[in-house]
Amino acid sequence: MPVNIPETAQKRVVIIGAGFAGLRLARKLFKHNFQVVLIDRNNYHQFQPLFYQVATSGLEPSSISFPLRKVFQKSENVFIRIAEVRRIMSEKKLIDTTLGTVWYDYLIIATGATTNFFGMESFETNSIPMKSVSEALFLRNTLLENFEKAVTIRDEEEVRRLLNIVVVGGGPTGVEVCGALAEMKKFVLPKDYPELDFNLMNITLVEANTHLLAGMTEVAGKKALDYLANLGVEVKLKHKVEKYDGNTVELEDQENLETRSLIWAAGVKGQMPSGIKKENVVRGNRIKVDAYNRIDGCENIFAIGDIAYMETKAYPQGHPQVAQVALQQANCLAENLKKMQRKKDLVPFKYRDKGSMATVGRNRAVVDLPHLRFAGFPAWLVWMFVHLMSIVGVKNRLVIFINWLWNYMTYDQSLRLIIRPSAKSVEWQKRQK
Repeated sequence: MPVNIPETAQKRVVIIGAGFAGLRLARKLFKHNFQVVLIDRNNYHQFQPLFYQVATSGLEPSSISFPLRKVFQKSENVFIRIAEVRRIMSEKKLIDTTLGTVWYDYLIIATGATTNFFGMESFETNSIPMKSVSEALFLRNTLLENFEKAVTIRDEEEVRRLLNIVVVGGGPTGVEVCGALAEMKKFVLPKDYPELDFNLMNITLVEANTHLLAGMTEVAGKKALDYLANLGVEVKLKHKVEKYDGNTVELEDQENLETRSLIWAAGVKGQMPSGIKKENVVRGNRIKVDAYNRIDGCENIFAIGDIAYMETKAYPQGHPQVAQVALQQANCLAENLKKMQRKKDLVPFKYRDKGSMATVGRNRAVVDLPHLRFAGFPAWLVWMFVHLMSIVGVKNRLVIFINWLWNYMTYDQSLRLIIRPSAKSVEWQKRQK
């Protein structure tokens, strides 16, 4: 059954995914002669770079999320449908969703990336990823519940397991969450749990590479390593994890780590919708596209953002899966869709690297710009400014700024709440499915 969307004379652009790429493209097209249909499983856009702050009680989920319908309240030609895509039927120019079928003139796949466990089932089953607001909130609940359990237990070894935290993956997410957890251990948790001895608590970061922040310079990686060491985080470089049963992390040819909390930040893979031809899927579960983000053999289907894989002379292994690539591809595709309307030549995508950055807690950050690299307090201010300005919604920016300012002045947050759905609501949701 077709989804209820008004029929107009405008060309219909269907966008799957309301992440950085999908939302930017919709915002670039809504004032022009297109009917835009934005499909996502959530009714909000989520700001992924700050998931770790939700997980560590620094921010509430609502601060880094923004309702899609509020973004497009004054846009008569944008139609939002909350659904999951079951299959793309390119031969019929249709997509099948949980609401029904939707036809398109142009289809843009912007489904982003999800956690990559590299086929290790024990980690997929027992570790905690952090690729959505709900996962970050689940991680926050888990950590706080472990602290509450530790208060009630006398067995010192079990207390250690409950307090210890292992993070796998030394990229920006892994480094940033370790820095936030270390500051919680130092400034916050001893005040909340005076009965516990936090000398028993170890925060360990495991990374298979020779240095942290593999996408940045080695200088930045070494600086991040120094910052983490100063915060008391144990970093294990050139270590590979093999198995995790919920209690013990087995390392390759190394001593095991005991923990009830393992955070997985080791890699991502594309969220591939069904219906894409196998020959168009490349490593990392990404869709191979040409210089115009068009899928081979599909004149009217495009892929942008983390799901897209474009080989260029400067990036023979594809562009990095970061927000700037997604935003710039959306900008380029928006212009090309307008050109297609006017039957003009398309412009190939060219990525302009604006730099990378990561924070390791208060007054500590590293910034790699194309012609400038720096660290410390100035880098931390730049990191805060860039992330604050990237948040959707003035109110959200103000709330985040107040939270950051309060945290900086008091060394504390007031968001350590264990919020879980009631049994009745879980059962109701199951019945609805």
